[in-house]
Amino acid sequence: MYTSFIQGLGHFLPPREIDNAHLSQFMDTSDAWIQERTGIQTRRWVEKGDGWTSATMGHEAAKMAIEHAGISASEIDHIVFATISPDYYFPGNGVLVQEMLGLDTVGATDVRNACSGFVYALSIANAFIQTGQYKTVLVIGAELQSPVLDLSDAGRHVSVIFGDGAGAAVLGRAPEGHSGIQSVHLHAQGKHALELSMQGPSAIHWLNEIADTHGDPSIFAPHMNGNFIFKNAVVRFMEVIQEALAATGKSPSDIDCLVPHQANLRIAQYIQAKMGLRDDQVYNNIQRYGNTTGASIPIAFSEAVRDGSIQRGDTVCLAAFGAGFTWASALLTY
Repeated sequence: MYTSFIQGLGHFLPPREIDNAHLSQFMDTSDAWIQERTGIQTRRWVEKGDGWTSATMGHEAAKMAIEHAGISASEIDHIVFATISPDYYFPGNGVLVQEMLGLDTVGATDVRNACSGFVYALSIANAFIQTGQYKTVLVIGAELQSPVLDLSDAGRHVSVIFGDGAGAAVLGRAPEGHSGIQSVHLHAQGKHALELSMQGPSAIHWLNEIADTHGDPSIFAPHMNGNFIFKNAVVRFMEVIQEALAATGKSPSDIDCLVPHQANLRIAQYIQAKMGLRDDQVYNNIQRYGNTTGASIPIAFSEAVRDGSIQRGDTVCLAAFGAGFTWASALLTY
């Protein structure tokens, strides 16, 4: 059985920066209110008509990751794309990026696990490489969320949080002596599915109902039971990180960098305090980009490598919790 490792990383963020003061023009909110509850100062949103989609942003992140890996796109054997905001209802984004990269008939798998989507996608790529089915797999997490946000007082608890962006990783076979990805853990609890959801458009809503202007428009905007999610997130984050540590015989002090899903800075700070981790052991960028859902971990991971917070040989833990509910972790040597 082969071991996989992160060969290269990349990320892309749309250039348009939205600060908290901008949002106060549309809804009853303020910079102080948003920062106190989420830690977010700015986020990136696409500009309508600028051409950026989750697929095109994912393509940009992928190009950076491929270059960082020191390979050519033609060496990619498979693509795994995680997003809850695809360009189309179907087909998935994986085939769109495959075409953009000129990979002809290379296979593509799509994952829709929201905030934990990238770690789920990473687990699929890891398994492909472990079994020897593929040698090099491109994993992408990308989200275009700003177009569906409700910029009114009714939607403020959700809309101030989310941002757009993409991150990518190239997984390859680890060289001899490299421990690579050591442990991946995936969990779900569907009984809470609607606590964090966007219920339309979907195949359970008949076309004539969707077209009916008297229908309920709330199904087309994200819904989030914030307090309930926070209470579950802090528990599941801890559990899944501890699970990864137990599986690899490590302790919190062995973690060089924890890269949590950027859901809420208060969640990350709570986990850091409970685990006794130093500031330099946890990487957060939600302050600048908001919650980019499936893109948040690869964006943060890529940034952390580029600014020197993560270096080759470091022990890195990735952890996420989100819609589904789903939660996941991965422990690896970068």
